[in-house]
Parts: sequence; C-alpha cells; structure tokens
Amino acid sequence: MSMTLYKFPVTALPWLLLAILFIGCGPAEKPETPPIPVLVSPAEAYQGNGDVRYSANILPYAHIELAFKSGGYLTNILQVKGVDGKMRNVHEGDYVKRGTVLAQVRPSDYEAKLAQAAGQNAAARAALEKAKLDLVRARNLYAANSLTKSDYDKAMAQYGEASGSVGATGGQVNEARIALQDTKLKAPTATLVLKRKVEVGDLVNAGTVGFTLANTEEVKVVFGISDLMLKHLKLGDQLAVTTEALRGRQFRGQVTAISPSADPKSRVFNVEITIPNPDKDLKVGMIAAVAVATGQAPTMVTVVPLNAVVRSKTNPEGYALFVLEGQKGHRIARLRDNIELGEVFGNKITVTKGVKVGESVIVTGATLVADGQRVRIIPPPETQM
Repeated sequence: MSMTLYKFPVTALPWLLLAILFIGCGPAEKPETPPIPVLVSPAEAYQGNGDVRYSANILPYAHIELAFKSGGYLTNILQVKGVDGKMRNVHEGDYVKRGTVLAQVRPSDYEAKLAQAAGQNAAARAALEKAKLDLVRARNLYAANSLTKSDYDKAMAQYGEASGSVGATGGQVNEARIALQDTKLKAPTATLVLKRKVEVGDLVNAGTVGFTLANTEEVKVVFGISDLMLKHLKLGDQLAVTTEALRGRQFRGQVTAISPSADPKSRVFNVEITIPNPDKDLKVGMIAAVAVATGQAPTMVTVVPLNAVVRSKTNPEGYALFVLEGQKGHRIARLRDNIELGEVFGNKITVTKGVKVGESVIVTGATLVADGQRVRIIPPPETQM
C-alpha cells in the first residue's frame, strides 16, 4: 500500500498556522466592569425651628493698602521668628500689632533735611530777636522825636519780616520732622498681613504700596437674602453665626449693612454682619451659617448630606445627586439632575425638589459614577473592621 505525500510550499506555512489559530479561538468575551464602591445615606426628614439659615462668607473688616509717604531706599523690614526658630522677614499670614514698624526707608536723607530746616529756623529766630530789639529802640527814639517816621516804619517792617520768616522756617521744620517719621511704615491697627510687596534694597517712591493688610480685630459676615426676607431684617439686629470649623461655638453679630438694591445676576440683597474677633478665631475665608428668625411655625423638610450634592451634568449653575436603585446584589446609580436646594442645617442641606425621604443617596463616590452604572455599597468608616 502506498501513501501519497502532499507537499506544501514553505511560504504557505505561516498562513496555515494563522488559520488554525482562528479556528481554535472563538469570539472573546468583554469582561464585565466591576461595580463602583460607594457610601450612601438616606434622605431624612428634618424639622427646623422656624428660622431660615444662610451660607455666608467671612471677610476682613477692612482691606488696607499700606503705602509709603516718604520715598527712598528700603533698609529694613520687620523681622519675626519663624517656625524653625530663625528670624525672617514678615510675610503673608503674620499678625502684627497696632503701631508695629513693618519697613523703613533710609532715614539719613530726611535727618539732613530736618537739620537744615532746624538751622534755618534758628537763624530766623535770631533775626527776629534782633528785629524786636531794633523795633523797641526805634519806638523810643520816635517817641522822643529823634527818629523819622520812615525809619520807624522800616524797623516795623523788618520785625514783621523776621516774624514771618520764623513762622515759615518753623513750618519747614515740622514738615521735615513728619517726613522723617514717615520713613517708618507702621501698621495703623492690629492686622493680618495678606501680602508683602517690597524687599530690602528696593527704591520706593511716595505712594508705593508696601503691604496689603486685613483688619481682623472685627470681621464681616456677608450673605444674600431674597426680597421676601427683607422684612425680617433691619440694621442693628443681633444674629447668631456658626461655622463647621468651630463646632459647638456660636458667635453673635450685629447687622451693620443691608444692600439697597439686589445683585443684577443673583437677584439677592447682600447683608453684612459685624462680629468682634479679638482672639482671631474667625479666619478670613471661612464659611459660616447665619440663622434669620421669621416668626413662622417649624416645618418638616427633606435633607441630604452636603457632600451628596454634585454639579449638574446639563446646567453649569445647577446641582444634582445620585439615588440608589435596584435590588440587593444589583444596585445602580440614578442621576437626579437639576434638583432644587434650600437652606443648610449643619452638614445637611434641604432638597425641595428631586428626592424623597427614605431614598438612599450616594455621599462618597458620587463624582466617580454615571447614570445607570452598577455600584457596590461599602459600610461607613466607623463600622469597618
């Protein structure tokens, strides 16, 4: 029995192997995306106390652009002790007391001007003393008819001229003394340094701003209210202010300004509260909550944690949140876009439209999920082992 051998060209071998590989492999299945781990919290019912709460910003009582009045070369900047124990130039974030010298230009130029003015004033005083004696002599001679009227008038004129010269040179002395004092740039009040704009060796002119300061002995708490709430506020009212950074503490402030017109964009009226801040506990930039009494009966509202709220996907000025749907083992995130928010209660915020009491909202991981995406619930940190 004979066997027939078929010979394949060597060049066809790679194609044969590739065909066998494709025959042996079926279509690859795409791996399923694992669910996103999220932390959830239920929307809750909350009963307020009849007050309306507003989110507010804490601002310095005043911004001060501290400028030099006397120009010259900068020779000194206030030295303070740094965290490493070494001395350094005062800079942003440092507190300084009223009257503290923050910087000084070279005083020698102004000392010379003061000395020159003082010398001229001394000469003028000497001339005045001589003119006074001459006038007394002339008066006696004129009374004895031993001096002409013109000579007497001349003595009177010389005395007046000398007296005027003393006054003029005295003014120059005062100006030179003030200019010398102004070589020192002093803090007008106890302030926080926001920015230092000069260095030793700089040539500064009169009017050059050396430091930007913030007066924080008192702070302003600024928030906006609607026109419907204007009737519940007036100048001089005392309001309670709290911050998340200083939990358990309440600050009392007085309404010191109410905007006469609404902001053209937000349509709210800005209200300003002034609060004493001697211990510097309230920091510039903190977020505060202000309670405004309305006299109305408390009502039940729906609240969710503040960190559950994210930016809207369709409206740059809107907000949204993700609600959990589905059964155990197959949970999905559903986007509730353009929800309507209300007042803030501590770390929770009212949702007037978009969610119901009892629905689970995503509070951690909301920025990582998309509408319809599978999620996996993780326990709160305090329950994890």
